[in-house]
Amino acid sequence: MTAGADTRPAGQPAGSWGVLALLFLANTFNFFDRTIPAIIAEPVRLEFGLSDAELGLVAAAFTIVYAIAGVPLGRLADTGSRKLIMAAGLAVWSLATGLNGYAWSFASILVLRMAVGIGEASYGPAAMSMVGDLFPPGGRSRAMGIYMLGLPAGLMLAFFTVGVIVRATGSWRTPFFVAFAPGLLLAAAFWLVREPRRGAADGAASPPARVARPIWQVVRNRTVQWIILSGIAANFSAYAANSFLVPLLQRYDGLPLARAAAVTGLIVGVAGLVGLTAGGWAADRIHRRSERGRLLFGAASMAAAALATWYALSLGRNATGAFTAIFAAGWLLQYQYYTCVYPAIQDVIEPRLRATAMAVYFACLYLLGGAFGPVFVGLLSDHYARRAMQAAGAAVVNPAFRAEGLHGAMYLVPAALLATAVCLLFASLTFRSDAAAMQRSMAVQ
Repeated sequence: MTAGADTRPAGQPAGSWGVLALLFLANTFNFFDRTIPAIIAEPVRLEFGLSDAELGLVAAAFTIVYAIAGVPLGRLADTGSRKLIMAAGLAVWSLATGLNGYAWSFASILVLRMAVGIGEASYGPAAMSMVGDLFPPGGRSRAMGIYMLGLPAGLMLAFFTVGVIVRATGSWRTPFFVAFAPGLLLAAAFWLVREPRRGAADGAASPPARVARPIWQVVRNRTVQWIILSGIAANFSAYAANSFLVPLLQRYDGLPLARAAAVTGLIVGVAGLVGLTAGGWAADRIHRRSERGRLLFGAASMAAAALATWYALSLGRNATGAFTAIFAAGWLLQYQYYTCVYPAIQDVIEPRLRATAMAVYFACLYLLGGAFGPVFVGLLSDHYARRAMQAAGAAVVNPAFRAEGLHGAMYLVPAALLATAVCLLFASLTFRSDAAAMQRSMAVQ
C-alpha cells in the first residue's frame, strides 16, 4: 500500500469521522439538557409542592411533544437539508433550556419542557439518517455506537455536574442557564458540514427518488414492527430509571443530592460509555458472522440486564455500593440495545426512508414508552406510599413511606427490560427476509 493511500471502506465518504464526532457532541448536549429536570426533581418538588405523578408528567410533557413533532421533522429530513434541520433544532432547544431557569410554576415547567422537546425532535432522525450515509453496513454498529456514546456522556456530564452546580449556587435554576450556550456553538458548526449523498454507503448509483406513502412503507415492515415494540419497552425502562434513580437514592438510601446524582452518573453514564463502545464492536463482528446476530445479541443482553437490575433492587436498604455495581452492570448491558437496533433499522429500510423510519420509531417509543415510564412509576410510587401509610395506621404520607413507595415502583424497570428482550427475539426471526427485500428494492431504483 502506498503512503497516503485511501483506506476508507467502499462507500464511506471523506470526512465521515469528523462529521460523526460533531454528531456525537451534539447528542451529548441533547441528553445533558434533557436530564437536568431528573436531577433537580426533589428541590423542584419541594418548592412547588408536587407529587411523584406530577414529576413524572414533567418528563412526559417533553417526550410527548418530542414524539409528535419528530414525525413531520423526520419526513422533512428525508427530503431537505439534514444539516440545516439539525442546526435549527440545536438553536431552539438550547434557547428553550435557558428559559427553563425562569420557571415560576408547575404549568410553566411543563410548557418550557415542551419547547425543549420541539427543538430536540429535529435532531435524532436527521442525525441517524446521516450516519447511515456516512458508513457502510459492515461498520454501522460501531458508528452508531460512537454516535450513541452521546447518551451516556450527556447523562454522565449532567449527573456529575448539575448537583455540584446546585450545591455551589444554592439554586436549582442555575444549571439551565449554564446549559444553553454549548448548543448555540454547535448549531453554528453544523452550517460547515458537507451533506453526504443519500444511499452512497449502500451502493446506490444515483440519489434515490421520493417514495409514495412513506410512513406506510415503514410501518408495514415486520422487523420494524417488532423493533418499535422493543423500543417502547426499552424507553419505558430507561426514562423511568433516569427520572427516578436520584430521588430513589435520596429517599431510600439517604444520600444528599450531589452524591445521589454522582452515583446515578456512574450507573447510567460510565456504564454506558463502556457498553456502547464494546457493544458496537461486538455487534459488528457478530453481524459479519450472522445476519440475525445483532438482534439476538441484543435480546440476550436485555434479558441479562433485566436480571441484574431486579437483583440490585432486591438488595434493600444500606447496600448502596452493591446496588450501584450490580445496577450499573445491568445498565451496561441495557446499552447494547442501541448498537443492535439502530443499525438493524438501517439494514431493512432503504436510504430515502431512513429519517422517516427513525421518526416513526421515536414517536412510538417516546409516546408509549418514554412518556409512560416516568408517569406509571410515579403513579405506582404514590399508590405504594399511601398503602404503606395505611398499613402503618398513619394519617400522612411521610418521607419513609415515600421511600418505600418509590422502591416498589422501580421494579417496573426490569419488567420492561425483559419485555424488550422478547420483542428483539421476534424481530430477529423476520430480519433476514426484510433485509433481502431492501437490497432488492435498492437494485431496481
